[in-house]
Amino acid sequence: MESRSASQRGALRTGGLDLRTVLGVVVGAALGCVVGILVATSGGLERLEKLEHRVVPVTSGEQAPPAKSREGPPVLPPAASGEHSRFAELAAAAAPGVVNVHTSKTVTRPPFPDFPFPDLFRQFFGAPPGARRGTPPERFDAPALGTGFVISKDGEILTNNHVVEGVDSIEVIFADGAKAKAEVVGQDPKTDIALIRVKDRKDLHPLPLGDSDGLLPGDWVIAIGNPFGLDHTVTAGIVSAKGRDIGQGPYDDFIQTDAAINPGNSGGPLLDMNGRVVGINSAINPQANTIGFAVPIDMAKEIVPQLERQGHVTRGWLGVGVQPVTPELAEALGLEAREGALVSQVMPDGPAAKAGIERGDVIVRFGDHAIAKMRELPRVVSNITPGTKVEVEVVRKGAKKTLEVTVAEMKGEQAEPTAAEKSRLGAFGIQAQDLTPELRERLGVDAEQGAVITNVEPGGAADRAGLRPEDVVLEVNREPVTDAEDLASRLAKSGQRALLLVQRGDATLFVALDRGKS
Repeated sequence: MESRSASQRGALRTGGLDLRTVLGVVVGAALGCVVGILVATSGGLERLEKLEHRVVPVTSGEQAPPAKSREGPPVLPPAASGEHSRFAELAAAAAPGVVNVHTSKTVTRPPFPDFPFPDLFRQFFGAPPGARRGTPPERFDAPALGTGFVISKDGEILTNNHVVEGVDSIEVIFADGAKAKAEVVGQDPKTDIALIRVKDRKDLHPLPLGDSDGLLPGDWVIAIGNPFGLDHTVTAGIVSAKGRDIGQGPYDDFIQTDAAINPGNSGGPLLDMNGRVVGINSAINPQANTIGFAVPIDMAKEIVPQLERQGHVTRGWLGVGVQPVTPELAEALGLEAREGALVSQVMPDGPAAKAGIERGDVIVRFGDHAIAKMRELPRVVSNITPGTKVEVEVVRKGAKKTLEVTVAEMKGEQAEPTAAEKSRLGAFGIQAQDLTPELRERLGVDAEQGAVITNVEPGGAADRAGLRPEDVVLEVNREPVTDAEDLASRLAKSGQRALLLVQRGDATLFVALDRGKS
């Protein structure tokens, strides 16, 4: 600072100015800047307010009219006078259509407080607090909180599947404080979407469903929910990214947002700046407070009719295992581009095998859909009605080939297991799903077949034996397990005890289950 001041003084002398004169000019200029900033502040805020009211859809250069709900008049009111921000207007308009979801279910308190969360991206409901060491298991009612939003005037409400899965009762609380009992209409665990319905209230306010495909990273969004029981909490942010795969399942296509989302926001709406629902808030990264994930509303719109009609989703099945096309694989296979889904496994007697698809083929088109990335194929196939014939374009040994496949129905799509399956798996206190190619890749499992544990009942036989979610069951009583249904069947035949071979990470271990204890 001293050397700089000295050089400045030299420059002042060279210019023929007195130092005090210059200081006076500088101080006067500074005061003028402060006054200018204070005067400009109110004008700048006014301009921002005007810009907020000129938000238009990303697909149009003109002001869009208010979106309409599935039934009834537009939800959004006319533009306000400018006294409040656009966020406040949207929150006020949407509030009557957002509900708090209170659930309750009977659980077992285990003797030791051990509730690990296996996934980095955990969902919002964990197990209840554990009892002190040495205390026996205890059964009690565990309440939980979530959010939902009305989509029709006859009482249909969308929420997350994990909010209502396995609960004994559901109560919905509206913005005006009114309460109503709700029932589950349909569930889809693979997309974490559930449809519930209330019957005791008719003056409902459905929220309009928007276009999640039309979103762009950087678009403003707001989230409304019930975090930690603080009902109708409003947060704002932007779309941080689209198409996120967070390892929750084969149909991951999440919207990432930095709008604050916390436990209790599950099932709540993510709204665009026209007040339309573009996502269902579903998951968070517990290591950050600005990384949340929402199920795209376009995915929900595809499956809601099936949930209304039959209570679960029927998906198409191709019968292949696929993997990404890496640069090394592309070079080894002589591919011109790193596009498509590389077939690593063909299920015997499956639709793909019958159509002539072979291991090593790269699927680059399925019907009208170009397959650029591997994870696009499961979503495209799942949306095809079973029994439909589809042309599939593959690259085989550098040459393109078109085959015709008849899509079959994927097994095990019911949201709720049958009573027999519940009794067989429930007796040991676990739930499981098939070891899919996506799970095999994510968990680093070499086995081609098996069943992945998805839930362990606190205090149950599996919990006492030390089993964890994401353990892969390879054998039961020294016999190989092919899938979740086979696991249920083998456990049913095992009586009071079963010996499991489990892969956990890079290690395999034997685990003895004994359901006779209580």
